[in-house]
Amino acid sequence: MTSTLTIFRREFASYFATPVAYVFLVIFLVMQGLFTFYVGQFYSREQADLVAFFTYQPWLYLFLMPAVAMRLWAEERKSGTLELLLTLPVPLGSIVAGKYLAAVAFAAVALFFTVPIWVTVNWLGSPDNGVILTGYIGSLLMAAAYLAIGAALSATTKNQVVAFILAVSVCFLFLVSGLPMVLDLFSGWAPDGITLAVANMSFLLHFNNLQKGMVSFADIFYFVAVIAFWLWVNRVVVESKREAG
Repeated sequence: MTSTLTIFRREFASYFATPVAYVFLVIFLVMQGLFTFYVGQFYSREQADLVAFFTYQPWLYLFLMPAVAMRLWAEERKSGTLELLLTLPVPLGSIVAGKYLAAVAFAAVALFFTVPIWVTVNWLGSPDNGVILTGYIGSLLMAAAYLAIGAALSATTKNQVVAFILAVSVCFLFLVSGLPMVLDLFSGWAPDGITLAVANMSFLLHFNNLQKGMVSFADIFYFVAVIAFWLWVNRVVVESKREAG
């Protein structure tokens, strides 16, 4: 645990060592505000809720979360510090966990700064705050899943741009797998079980349930399972790089 916290502090502090983190936070907050109040037509709907806020988040995260994760391992490999990091008397699992948790913490900070939007909605009306809270929990779980994928793919390359593109591509597949246009490709020839499995892979399906206030163990377990799987992949990839020398 001590080793994980040490890596976590190092990685989390590195996010704020350059202006990039602050630019990211500003872009994230501006985009969330635009999607909530303007693109989502908050005022014309005359309904106090954060439906638009959460509706566009999966698509916003599709690009922003891979941008946060792309540097986690790719930068270490490019700068040549990965070999030094792996020679430290720290378990590989602690390094993987520490780096990943720092990225999740950074995403949590960004999400926390959107609380004024929640406060504004309460000032304008009387929303169901229980539903909004559930939506925030689902949002953080979804962001964590994006980051787990991004971290694993960042470990496969020295190029941050390549890591970003790979993460966006894989996350996009997880995002759209439950859409009707995708399921139609399977329904014509694949057994119902396969079509259902493809549908259940979708981030949208599980996140939509949570943002509507429907707390289900299955939806929470899905995100936890995705995170655990990709962190395992992350560890396997880094281990292979270490063995390769």
